[in-house]
Amino acid sequence: MFRAIAEQGTFSLKFKRYGTSVLGAPLYYLPSVLKTELLVIAGIHGEEAEGVFLLSRIIRSLNQPLEKTAFVLAANPDGLFLGTRANANGVDLNRNWPTKNWKKDKCFSRPYLESKPEIELSAGKSGASEPETKALLDLIQKLSPKQILAIHSPLACIDSLKRTPVVLALEKVFSLPWVEDIGYPTPGSLGSWCKENKVECITLELPRQSGEEIVRDYQKGFTEILMNDI
Repeated sequence: MFRAIAEQGTFSLKFKRYGTSVLGAPLYYLPSVLKTELLVIAGIHGEEAEGVFLLSRIIRSLNQPLEKTAFVLAANPDGLFLGTRANANGVDLNRNWPTKNWKKDKCFSRPYLESKPEIELSAGKSGASEPETKALLDLIQKLSPKQILAIHSPLACIDSLKRTPVVLALEKVFSLPWVEDIGYPTPGSLGSWCKENKVECITLELPRQSGEEIVRDYQKGFTEILMNDI
C-alpha cells in the first residue's frame, strides 16, 4: 500500500481534471476506487498551505488510491501561487458558495491570528461566481460524498455539527478540541452549503505549526484515519 521513502518525490497516482482556475491552472482531484464516501479538500485559502503540504505527503506515500476516499489537493491553486487567501480575482472562495446566507458584502481576513480582520476581500458577484467554486461544487454534486473534510489553519480545532467517528479519530490524532461552531459568521462558506444540502461537513483547523512539523507530528495518524475509509 505504501511506497518507499525514496520514491515519494513525485506522485504515482493519477489525478483527474475537474476544472480550471481564473489564471488557467488546472483543477485536479484524486478519485476513489469505489463510490466516494469521504471527500478531503485542502488549499481553499491560498495562505493556508500547511494542509496542502500534509495532504501531498500522504498521497505521495500511497501506491494505490483509497477505496472510498477522494482528494482535492489544491482547491485554490492561484491563491497558493500568489500567496493570497483569495483567488486571483480577490474573492474568498470560502465565502463564495451559493447559500441562503451568501452576502455580496465585503469580507475581511486577519493579517495575523492575533490581529483584527482588516484585509479587504470580496465574496464574489454572486454565489459560485468564481470558476474554482463552481468547479468544486459540480465535483461534489457528481461524487455525492456522505462526508466532506475541509482542511484549514491555524485555529487549532475540529469544527463540525456532530461528533462523528471521523471527528473522534481526528481529535485523538491531532489532540485538538471539537467545536460545534467556529465562533463567528461564515456566510457563503462550504460549511454553510453543506448544512443546507444535508452533507456532513468537518473542518479540520490545523494548529499553528510549520508544514514540516505538521507532517512530522500528524502524517502517520492522519493517514491511518483516511485508510480506514471511515
